[in-house]
Amino acid sequence: MIRKEELSLVTEWDKTFKKSDKVNHSKVTFINRYGITLASDMYVPKNAEGKLPAIAVCGPFGAVKEQCSGLYAQTMAERGFLTIAFDPSFTGESGGNVRFMASPDINTEDFMAAVDFLSLNEMVDPDRIGIIGICGWGGMAVNTAALDTRIKATAAMTMYDMTRVNAKGYFDSEDSEEARYQKKAAMCAQRLEDLKAGEYKLGGGVVDPVPSNAPFFVKDYYDYYKTDRGYHKRSLNSNSGWNVIGCESFVNQPILKYSNEIRSAVLLVHGEKAHSCYFSKDAYADMIKDSKYTDNKELMIIPDAVHTDLYDGGDKDYIPFDKLENFFKENMK
Repeated sequence: MIRKEELSLVTEWDKTFKKSDKVNHSKVTFINRYGITLASDMYVPKNAEGKLPAIAVCGPFGAVKEQCSGLYAQTMAERGFLTIAFDPSFTGESGGNVRFMASPDINTEDFMAAVDFLSLNEMVDPDRIGIIGICGWGGMAVNTAALDTRIKATAAMTMYDMTRVNAKGYFDSEDSEEARYQKKAAMCAQRLEDLKAGEYKLGGGVVDPVPSNAPFFVKDYYDYYKTDRGYHKRSLNSNSGWNVIGCESFVNQPILKYSNEIRSAVLLVHGEKAHSCYFSKDAYADMIKDSKYTDNKELMIIPDAVHTDLYDGGDKDYIPFDKLENFFKENMK
C-alpha cells in the first residue's frame, strides 16, 4: 500500500522572495518510491487554460524551497509553466524519520517522484515536463535526466557534482586514495559515536563568523545564507548543516556516469567567476563526449557572475530567465 505521511506544513508566506500577484500558490505533497512524503510549493499561472507545461525545481544542496528554488518556480510560473519547488527527503518540511541525511539514489528519486506527481496532475500535459536543479541539485537533475525518459528538458544552474566534491574535495585538491581513506575512516568512526550518543552530530552550516582570510566562495555563501538576502530558519546551510555522516555514500558513487546517453535537452548555466564553474564545464564536456545526442545540449556562461548570483540574481539580475523560458518552451513542444 502506497500511503502518504501527514506533514505539518506552514500555511503563511515565509519565503525569502516576494509573493507574485501573477500566480496562484498552494502547498502540495507527493510520495517517492521509498515511501517518503515530500513537501512542495506549487505555482500556477493565473487564468491558465488547458493542459500546461510543467517544471519541478530543487536546490541548492542544503537549502529549502522557501529560498531560491521557490524563486525559480514562481518566476517560471509567471511565464506560463505550472511549477513545483520541493524539499528533498529528510530536509525542510518533507518527511523522512532521520533528518539531514542525503543520498545520491534517494535524492535522484525525489526528482523522479516530482515528475510522477506532475505527470498525474490534471492541469499538466504529461508530455511536457522539465526539471531545474540548482547548485548540488544541478548534478542531481542531470543524473535524473539520464534515468527518467519522461523528462523533456533539464536546466542545471550553477551546478555542483556532489559526488565529485565529496570524493575529491574542492578543485579536486584531495583526489588521492589516501585522502579518501582518511575521510571514510573518520565517517566510520563518527557512525559509532553517533550510535553511542543516541543522536547524529551536525556538521555545521555556512561558517559564521567568516574568518578574514576565508576563500571568496565561503564569503559568497555567507552573504546569501547568513544574511537577510537568503536566510531561512529551515535551511541547513543557514543553520547547523547536514549530519557529519550525512553525505557518506557520495564518496564512491559518481552520479554523472551516463550523462552522454541523455537524449533529452540539457542546459548548463554557470557564472564566469563562480568558484564552481569547473563542474559545469567538465560536465558539459563529458555529456557530449562520444554522444549521439549533442544537438540539444548547451553550456551557457554568464559574464562576471559568481556562484550565488544564480541563486537569486545577485545585484544585476544574473539569472537568465528569458533563456530558461525559451529553452523549456522550445524543447517541451
